[in-house]
Amino acid sequence: MADHRDLRHQPETSQAHGTSCASLAPEQHSLELEPLTPEQPEARLTRRTFLSGIGATGLLAGAAPLAVAAPVLDPEVQEATDSGGVTIKLRVNGREVTLRDLDPRATLLDTLRERLDLAGTKKGCDHGQCGACTVHVNGRRVNSCLSFAAMHEGDEITTIEGIGQPGNLHPMQAAFVHHDGYQCGYCTSGQIMSAVALLKEPIGPSDEDIRNAMAGNICRCGAYTNIVAAVRQVRTQA
Repeated sequence: MADHRDLRHQPETSQAHGTSCASLAPEQHSLELEPLTPEQPEARLTRRTFLSGIGATGLLAGAAPLAVAAPVLDPEVQEATDSGGVTIKLRVNGREVTLRDLDPRATLLDTLRERLDLAGTKKGCDHGQCGACTVHVNGRRVNSCLSFAAMHEGDEITTIEGIGQPGNLHPMQAAFVHHDGYQCGYCTSGQIMSAVALLKEPIGPSDEDIRNAMAGNICRCGAYTNIVAAVRQVRTQA
């Protein structure tokens, strides 16, 4: 009968292993590896560590401006910075007035009406076209809706309340009453302020000259004839 041998792989026996180890030199029995530390220049750079480094750098760069603390301001300085208001001094109808924390964008018209309660000066078109807001600034007529109050530091402001009061009317006010120069009355204060100012302006003596000088004041009721008559009367008596 033929000799059948098992040709399958046989595990090495301990004897064979021992023989193999014994054939090695003593210094080859173990292999000591140096530890891989961050200080090693040969440290292996992987995609993960590269991207992690970039992400950390970007985070620090983006956070740098946030690390700067806002300056601490004195409470009074902080309040002034927040409000943005200004302080001005005016002389209104002969009286010294100090306005604090005034919005520098506030018009003279709104300041007179809302801060000083001088509501006789009317807000009409609010575009300088109707003349209802006319006041005197240093003796000259001005559309107060087109002028910032902050521009008038130290100026002399006169409103309709400073022209005359019931029982002590200005001659122009009395002439408007006599000639029925007002109807709805909304434009009347501006009409009277312009009429009083033109008494000192170099205009001609005719009614046409009066109309031209009063052209900046609109009366929606159409009482122009009566207004001209009132102005003519006062100019004649002056």
